[in-house]
Amino acid sequence: MVYPASVITVSTRASTGEYEDTAGPAAVEFLRARGFHVQSALCVSDGEGIADVLRQEVARSSLVITCGGTGISPTDLTPEQTRQVVDREVPGIADLIRSRSWDVVPTAALSRGIAGTVGETLIVNLPGSRRAVLESLAVLEPILVHAIDQLQGGDHG
Repeated sequence: MVYPASVITVSTRASTGEYEDTAGPAAVEFLRARGFHVQSALCVSDGEGIADVLRQEVARSSLVITCGGTGISPTDLTPEQTRQVVDREVPGIADLIRSRSWDVVPTAALSRGIAGTVGETLIVNLPGSRRAVLESLAVLEPILVHAIDQLQGGDHG
């Protein structure tokens, strides 16, 4: 089955053209190579409007990946904005990403990203660098389809 997905890069500097977003395109490429139909790839500013963008993408996707805004800077609000949207958090996903990333980059411990569900959609917050996005998605690869199948009423295969 082909699942619809959305990728949202959260970066004020990338959204204003100060630098090129490489994290979002990397996530799109990764997901497409694994059979997901990425129907939107957005780049938005850090801040309060992220929840509205998430709601928009949840309405049309089985998987929503965010890239960026998960650190401890005062403008990093992606986790807080995501919590406004999710019905249930899935802490094991974020814990897995942090634990595997720690060996590569110790500052991964500063990531506050979360994962959660909204109806039949899974939202996962990833860090903002291209490298971290690809490493995180590689960690998630074995569980993504199973998680979405479960959300859509599938049996434990």
